[in-house]
Amino acid sequence: MNRRNTIILTALAAVAIFAGSAFLYSRSANDAANVAPAAEGNQLVRAHSPVLGPASAPVTIVEFFDPSCEACRAFYPTVKQIMATYPEEVRVVIRYTPFHPASEEAIRILEAARKQDKFQRVMEWLLQNQEQWGADGDPKAERAWELAQEVGLDLTKAKQDAVTAEVDAVLAQDVADVKAVGIDGTPTFFVNGKPLPSFGMQQLTDFVKREVEASRPKS
Repeated sequence: MNRRNTIILTALAAVAIFAGSAFLYSRSANDAANVAPAAEGNQLVRAHSPVLGPASAPVTIVEFFDPSCEACRAFYPTVKQIMATYPEEVRVVIRYTPFHPASEEAIRILEAARKQDKFQRVMEWLLQNQEQWGADGDPKAERAWELAQEVGLDLTKAKQDAVTAEVDAVLAQDVADVKAVGIDGTPTFFVNGKPLPSFGMQQLTDFVKREVEASRPKS
């Protein structure tokens, strides 16, 4: 469920950032080092949740995320910039929120990519090319698989890993938590367990900055 007003205001900036050469992380970086299961077990963070950033970071952003959501795509450069600004102090926990027709298949692709240590690489490429596979009126799941292959996903293995009972359980738990928390739009953010006071990219950036500063030792 997209936040249409935000999309209109941010689309040009998001497209510019996504088109830049810095969009993909360096291929020399190992995705496995940046994606790990979360440690907690509650409705905001589950042990199976993908995590971007250091597991021990004092500030946790939980994003209820739909890979087909245009607003999630628009927000991702901001999320990525926050992680770059606070590389040791912020981690992002991804919670799957499959509100759109193609979203479940894309989530299965992401979980299969995680098995191959390519989660972030595949996620970014799917977001950058979202219009090719994720349109509500004409979803193209096979195109999402093709895009994942373009950034190195082994499709033979991935298509087996995508339909396991483990992935079924991840989806079922995330959907249950989405309902329990009352999420009705994406992206929805919590920072250290607290909901974003108002929706917006600057609001997210400012909220995280306050939490980071509060977490630092007092001089």
